Amino acid sequence: MALARASPPPAHDASRRRRPGRKMAAERQGAGGGRGGAGGGAEENKENERPAGPQAGSLGDSLGLEILQIVKESQQQHGLRHGDFQRYRGYCSRRLRRLRKTLNFKMGNRHKFTGKKVTEEILSDNRYLLLILMDAERAWSYAMQLKQEANTEPRKRFHLLSRLRKAVKHAEELERLCESNRVDAKTKLEAQAYMAYLTGMLRFEHQEWKAAMEAFNKCKTIYEKLANAFTEEQAVLYNQRVEEISPNIRYCAYNIGDQSAMNELMQMRLRSGGTEGLLAEKLEALITQTRAKQAATMSEVEWRGRTVPVKIDKVRIFLLGLADNEAAIAQAENEETKERLFESLLSECRDAIQAVREDLKPDQKQREHSLENDSGKVSNIQYLHSYLTYIKLSTAIKRNESMAKSLQKALLQQQRSEEDGKRTPRPQDLIRLYDIILQNLVELTQLPGLEEDKNFQKEIGLKTLVYKAYRCFFIAQSYVLVKKWSEALVLYERVLKYAREVQSGAGAYTNSLKELPDVQDLITQVNAEKYSLQAAAILDANDSHETESPSQVKDGKPLSERFETFCLDPSLVSKQVSLVHFPPGFQPIPCKPLFFDLALNHVAFPPLEDKVEQKAKSGLTGYIKGIFGFKS
Repeated sequence: MALARASPPPAHDASRRRRPGRKMAAERQGAGGGRGGAGGGAEENKENERPAGPQAGSLGDSLGLEILQIVKESQQQHGLRHGDFQRYRGYCSRRLRRLRKTLNFKMGNRHKFTGKKVTEEILSDNRYLLLILMDAERAWSYAMQLKQEANTEPRKRFHLLSRLRKAVKHAEELERLCESNRVDAKTKLEAQAYMAYLTGMLRFEHQEWKAAMEAFNKCKTIYEKLANAFTEEQAVLYNQRVEEISPNIRYCAYNIGDQSAMNELMQMRLRSGGTEGLLAEKLEALITQTRAKQAATMSEVEWRGRTVPVKIDKVRIFLLGLADNEAAIAQAENEETKERLFESLLSECRDAIQAVREDLKPDQKQREHSLENDSGKVSNIQYLHSYLTYIKLSTAIKRNESMAKSLQKALLQQQRSEEDGKRTPRPQDLIRLYDIILQNLVELTQLPGLEEDKNFQKEIGLKTLVYKAYRCFFIAQSYVLVKKWSEALVLYERVLKYAREVQSGAGAYTNSLKELPDVQDLITQVNAEKYSLQAAAILDANDSHETESPSQVKDGKPLSERFETFCLDPSLVSKQVSLVHFPPGFQPIPCKPLFFDLALNHVAFPPLEDKVEQKAKSGLTGYIKGIFGFKS
């Protein structure tokens, strides 16, 4: 009986032992499920293999690990492309578990944790180095996740610093192991640079600027030497990391006391369209603080011969940064960066205009351009509002003009096949942009305080003619695409008319029209387009005459009625093919005869009175008999 009682527990224990296996299988499936079935398992198996680098016993028993390459590839493929640090942390945890299982380097069992450390004695495989690297990356990614959450929950900053210290500890262990004779020189240098990078980030968060700058400089020096020692393809990653570190070094130098670093930081920020990552928020606050200090000395601004006092701090800060923003836009390397800078400048301008509007008096006389001391001028605050509105509209015009130039280049270099699923540009897109530009120019002429400025009105009038000419040109281009030759020719003549008006009236306004598109180039292009249009119209007319030849004339009959006649009918291969008349027309058919019985009116029927039974007359007696059921 004792044996019978003892038999069920082993079965139960066996079932309990099988459950962790199913759980681990589910975890493996979940880890690879995002990549799909066999593909995810293949990727896991690939990760479990030895990473790139010299292996033990291959080159003088040396181990190697491409630390920066592994880190960058893992970050880009698992969340950091979109700033998802939580996803990357989960990936690091799963990869650590797979590496420990592959290396049989488990931390105890499911009941008890037994800590193990990678020592130089067991360092026979570079995957042991990768194990420590993934530990550091997991701690670093958790710290960056907490940094994002610390904006709304300041208490998480303490946990952030703790995770960064943990990452630095793992990096120190990696650097210590790489000092072994079994590790090659390149891996040693990369481990030192990785250690210096994490140390610099920790000191940066502690605001220990001198120690952070020393760590970042050490990291930068190592990566620069590695970049010079290898080919250009291998040096790309090292140069990218150097570019990431440079703003942090300049920021630390500024906080130490180097004022020249501030200008370099602002230029780097403007050229890149805004910074990202560790430096973003601090650099924005620093730039705002620096401009606020400069704004304290700014009291007035001069525009079109009139000096206006500036008392609003937000407006002062915007006007001080206006020249830097415009210079950065002019130096932008690509259209995407330029677009971001334009949007940033317009956003700051709208905020400044809103601040001025709040100071405007709400009474009706002030809004209707009240006069000051009968001098015929609007108030200073209203004139400042006009100046800021002028900046906003001028910036919007420059942005749309930049977009129009990029679209024109795309039209000239347009390929027949669409790339990356993007729609190819059309002249209609440019027409819309020039419509917006003309609308902005109309708003410029209506600014308060500039109605009597004849030079300003004349200058805006010339700019309007230039953009009208370009708008007409692209309208003509759209008509050419649909083979409306006469309409396109008329519009080309209108373009030449506008261009000649600009040339005749631009004598005294040459400097203000320098930034506009060249009208002479437009005239040359229009003349060339006119000749090609006339040639295309003649060819199209000849083609139409050829289609009217007897063998191609279509008489409107369906195919079923002209089998005996040869005729070139392009509609037979189209969706509007005419095979038969449908629905068919009505045809006359003989009608069914109608018969009318007219003899019935002339027939005399025999009398039938003798055959009809006479109804017997009965009185009270008959009634009584009927009640009692007697019948007569």
